[in-house]
This record gives sequence, C-alpha cells and structure tokens, in this order.
Amino acid sequence: MVTPKFTNRSLSFHAELKRRINEYFSQAGKVSTGNYKLYLKAIVLVVTYIGIYVHLLFFTPAVWLAILECLVLGGLTAAIGFNIMHDGMHGSFSSHKWVNRLAGITLNFLGANDFMWKTKHNIIHHTYTNVHGVDDDIEARPFLRLCDEQKFYKIHRYQHWYFWAAYSLLYIWWVFVTDYKKYFTGMVHNTPLQKMKLKDHISFWGFKLLHAFLFIGLPIWVLGFKAWIIGFIPFALFAGFVLSIVFQLAHTVEHTEFPTPNAATNQMEDEWAVHQLKTTANFSTKNKFITWWLGGLNFQIEHHLFPRISHIHYPAISKIVKKACQDFGIPYIEYPKMQTAIVSHVLHLKNLSQRRLA
Repeated sequence: MVTPKFTNRSLSFHAELKRRINEYFSQAGKVSTGNYKLYLKAIVLVVTYIGIYVHLLFFTPAVWLAILECLVLGGLTAAIGFNIMHDGMHGSFSSHKWVNRLAGITLNFLGANDFMWKTKHNIIHHTYTNVHGVDDDIEARPFLRLCDEQKFYKIHRYQHWYFWAAYSLLYIWWVFVTDYKKYFTGMVHNTPLQKMKLKDHISFWGFKLLHAFLFIGLPIWVLGFKAWIIGFIPFALFAGFVLSIVFQLAHTVEHTEFPTPNAATNQMEDEWAVHQLKTTANFSTKNKFITWWLGGLNFQIEHHLFPRISHIHYPAISKIVKKACQDFGIPYIEYPKMQTAIVSHVLHLKNLSQRRLA
C-alpha cells in the first residue's frame, strides 16, 4: 500500500495552533520539555519497580501478597512506559538528547525494542492515525475488528464481550511475538522498517536476552517454574490490559473517525492536524491520579498534535487547543470520565460486531 498524503491548506489550522502554543510558552517563560516534577516521578517509578522486583525475587512474600505485588509491577511497567519511555522516545522528556535516549531505552529493559517502536509509533501511528492498512495500532486481526474497512469474522460477533481478554495478551504478544515478526520481515504491517545498523541488531538481541534472563531465567532458577508462572501471568496480563485500554480509549470510541484516502488521488481529505482531532479523543482529564499514572495520555489530543511537548504541559495547553477548535469549528472529542470512555469503546466494538451489507 502506498502511504496517503495530507491536504495542504492556505489558511492552516495547524499553523495558527502552533503560533498560539509557542506564544504560551514564550509568555510563561517555560520550556516545552520535562521539569523537576517529571524527573522526580521517573525516579519514584523506577525505584519502586526495582524494589518490588527484588522483593518478589529474593524476599518472596506469601502467595496472596506476591500476586498483589506482581499486579503492581504490571501497573508500574505500564507507568514507566507512559511516563518515561514515551516522552523520551518523542524527545520531550528533556532538552538533552542523551537524557531522552536514556529515557527511551527503558522500553528495552521492559522487554520491547526502541527501534521497532520508532517506526510503529512515532512515524506511522502519529502520521496516519486510524488509517486502515497503514496504522498498525488498529490492526488486531483476527481477534478484533476496530473499523468498518477491516474484514468481518464470525468471532467478531462477541468481541464486545471478550475484548478485555484480548487486550490482556498485548504485553506477551508484543514482547515475544510481534517484535520478532517486525525484525525478521523488516515490516511494520505494510510499511518497511528503516535499515538496521549493526548496533541496532546488537541492541535488539542484547536487550531481548537480558529481559528473558531477568524475567524468565533468573526467577525460575531462584523460585522454580511454578512460582514463576503464578507471578508472571498476572504481571504480564495486567500490564497488557492497561497498555491496550489506554490506546483504545484514545482512538477507537464512538465519535472518532477512521478516514480513508481518496481512491483517485490517494490524498486525505483533511490537513494533518484536523485529521488528528477527528481520530483522537481525550478522557478523564480532571482526574489527577489518572493523568499522573498515564503520563498525560488521557490528554491524547494534545499529545498527537504536539508529541515533542512533554505531557506535564498537556493540562495547560489543552485549554488553548480547545479554544482554537472552537474558533475554527473543528470537533474536540472528550469524555469526562474514564468509565464513560470505556462504555463508548464497548459500544464501538458492538457496532462493529455485525457484518454490514454493501
């Protein structure tokens, strides 16, 4: 598939929006990257993660407490991904490249791979959000059907009931299957990967082996297979569910769109920024804990429009983005509570659970 092109407009909403955001940072005297609050949060998350890992492995508590700690470890895995890795990979964690690089590499310690992520997320998803055949993040066949253009299978009739089980498998599937699929095929869905250098190959295999040692080999050696599997399964499933549901609430709900390019020109109808607003939703933006835990990704609109701005600024700039949308008559999709967004996502899945006749 040839990737589509976006429309250029003489009166660009995106240009005006960038002007307003730049004016905000200039007048406030702030930098758009992270600050001490983000760095303190990063330290708390990493230290807590290491502490729980060490406690589970070398000071193993009673089974009920160990399982609870494994669930917390899964939640921390997602939190480190949302708060540290995500900002680092977008270059918004710090104004220093080496700090961003260090923050981004946390993804490798968590079992995935930063090289694959850059193509899948930074390049493809952030450019072609919700475009069927290009955006790999809405590709979950055969288990889930997330837009009308995707093929219908009989199993989809029940997807609004079993989706939570499919989402729970994300972490395991990502770390142990899809990263390797991308590596050996050289493709992210229909998009070729950039050519990997020697250092990229070494990093891929080195971190994969390190993760396997830390989260499979060493725990089995110290605790035995049974104890490891009892702990690893809830850890991995909870991490997978949290990672999945946050993405789905931001892009696959009732009011988000799944635009397709013009068949003749291969051009998208809207300019890029408007496309982002039509395909992205915010949720639970007043909940400070959710904002803290999810690294501001409940402000997904602001993240998609300004991925190089750290998430700590999203609550402030969201007011500017919302006002600009009002001025230009562009929709701004927002769900006041997380449960409201979950209901909308379930209804979206239910709506796609039936075969439509042409």
